[in-house]
Amino acid sequence: MTETHAKAHDYHLVDPSPWPVFGALAAGVMAGGGVLLMHDVTNWVFAAGVVLVLATMALWWRDVIREATFEGHHKPVVQRGLRYGMALFIASEVMFFVAWFWAYFNASLYPPLAIGGVWPPEGIETFDPFKIPFLNTLILLTSGVTVTWAHHEIRANKRGHALLALSLTILLGISFTALQAYEYVTAPFAFTGGIYGSTFFMATGFHGFHVIIGTCFLTVCLWRLYQGHFKPDHHFGFEAAAWYWHFVDVVWLFLFSSIYWWGA
Repeated sequence: MTETHAKAHDYHLVDPSPWPVFGALAAGVMAGGGVLLMHDVTNWVFAAGVVLVLATMALWWRDVIREATFEGHHKPVVQRGLRYGMALFIASEVMFFVAWFWAYFNASLYPPLAIGGVWPPEGIETFDPFKIPFLNTLILLTSGVTVTWAHHEIRANKRGHALLALSLTILLGISFTALQAYEYVTAPFAFTGGIYGSTFFMATGFHGFHVIIGTCFLTVCLWRLYQGHFKPDHHFGFEAAAWYWHFVDVVWLFLFSSIYWWGA
């Protein structure tokens, strides 16, 4: 009777899990440790919080992978719900970037008298948009092509080609991060040097953080692809990572055209 009732629908009723509570506690430890770290009290609490958060992520995602890949709980209707959830998550991320762009355009289109009424402010030496920024644009656009290639090969059930394409995407993501780190180190202005540095580093740094997250996301997908978790008709984990990566690509195009090119 119980078994019949359990198979009467395709929805996944998740078993009780300790990870939401454990994750909340871990995040609390990390946040509290961050406050202590910024006040120069101690740094081990923050480090412990980071370890606990990473452990929660690994264990929770392990359970989700088991439920989706090996236990068959992620039927089409469940996958549709996951797609809606990922789309809404990306929409919320868009709002974050809207805030940074709003701050930048508010300062650049209506520069206050405190900075001389001009943009960029006097004394600010901006980056040449057609050096490292343009190279990074080419890198991200190429990575968008390779991640789409990987998706095509997964759907065609060509795992070897998909592994190659996804590996190239990850290498391109790492290259982008390395070049942006070099750009930051050699920047002729500082984060605390005024409104230009603040808006520049907040917008581009927040995007760079997303590139790092996306690279980690794709690296997990590479491991799962190697383990044979993805099938031509069942690979939403990869699809979610690809959506996120394309979102990062599009945001960079706006950053390059407005902050690096127009803003210079």
